[in-house]
Amino acid sequence: MSNSEQQFDFILYGATSFVGQIMVEYLAGYTSEEYTWAMAGRSERKLQELKQRLNLNEVPCFVADATDETALKALCEKTKAVVSTVGPYALFGETLVKVCAQSGTDYCDLTGEPQWIKQMLGKYEADAKSSGARILHSAGFDSIPSDLGVYKLQQAVIEQTSAPAKHIKMRVRKVKGAASGGTIASILNVFKEVKENPQLRKVLINPYVLCPDGHPFKQRQKNHKGAEHDKTLGVWTMPFVMASINERIVHRSNALLGNQYGEDFLYDEAMTAKSGLQAWTFTLGLGAFMLAASLSPLRKLLANYVLAKPGEGPTPKQQLDGMFDMRFYTDMPNGNKLVVKVEGDRDPGYGSTAKMLAQAVLCLSKDIPDLNGGFWTPASALNRPLIGRLAKHAGVTIEVM
Repeated sequence: MSNSEQQFDFILYGATSFVGQIMVEYLAGYTSEEYTWAMAGRSERKLQELKQRLNLNEVPCFVADATDETALKALCEKTKAVVSTVGPYALFGETLVKVCAQSGTDYCDLTGEPQWIKQMLGKYEADAKSSGARILHSAGFDSIPSDLGVYKLQQAVIEQTSAPAKHIKMRVRKVKGAASGGTIASILNVFKEVKENPQLRKVLINPYVLCPDGHPFKQRQKNHKGAEHDKTLGVWTMPFVMASINERIVHRSNALLGNQYGEDFLYDEAMTAKSGLQAWTFTLGLGAFMLAASLSPLRKLLANYVLAKPGEGPTPKQQLDGMFDMRFYTDMPNGNKLVVKVEGDRDPGYGSTAKMLAQAVLCLSKDIPDLNGGFWTPASALNRPLIGRLAKHAGVTIEVM
């Protein structure tokens, strides 16, 4: 391997994290194309143990702490792109975004923290545009399936009617998977931030909070707070936790695509339930969790004694047995419904997320040479090339039914 600068297509930062290890295992067996990569993290011992366990002796390793700007700059000098699995990003992610944005290094992550993305946009979007760095947040289960599902359905509607769909509903029909400690830590940290800064509530409830300044969107968006019966689909629905990030990424995509979905576009997400009882039971349970997480003593109790801790998560068998099935619906002028189906063949947050994140950074590094610097979304930056990659290499299909 050459010792010249930018010798790697990407460096995986956080390789020994829970999702990072799953992604390393995926890359260890991914031989469908030529690419160069390296692993990085804060522990030399853990990196070497991972290399030995997976027999990856030819993959270089680099040590850098998440707050060490000098070490992260040295990392960026070696690569076209960095992909980060080090969360919660609100606690550990800013320095790497800063370095990438200022050095012209492409960047991908899997954050689901809208308040943090908003902060990064305010601080570093101008730097990224100036340096040419393409920054891509939320390139995992949140929010690739939602973002690309809407994109796919809108392209089908535009092709058939020459105008975009005014309203799209996403419904999670089936999902099988478990949350890791890292995801739980990110969720609990959001509640902690809101407690310390009540103004963040306005950020978190604004569906257009990630859209560029001056966007024209004013349409009031539906927020699924409780159980309800959807008469148009004939199903009971309940809140979908990831809607709080997915809906905001979709609206940002619309803005970055030149308002391609229309200025009055409506989009909402929910999960389907087998019955009203299940919908209400889930909604009440979610409400109880959110109340507990908003109170400092109970939040600490949950973190220390009840919920999974960072580094913990679903077993390999649970990841393999996991799956997800999401449907995107819109009404056509002739009265029929047009539907896009998005399916994944692994645990959504980990098995599938690791594959989606790997294909996203490869797509950005190898397939999208002419994209300008800035903060992008999966649909606005990668759209069709990534849809093809996911179907071919990641077990995620996005197709019109």
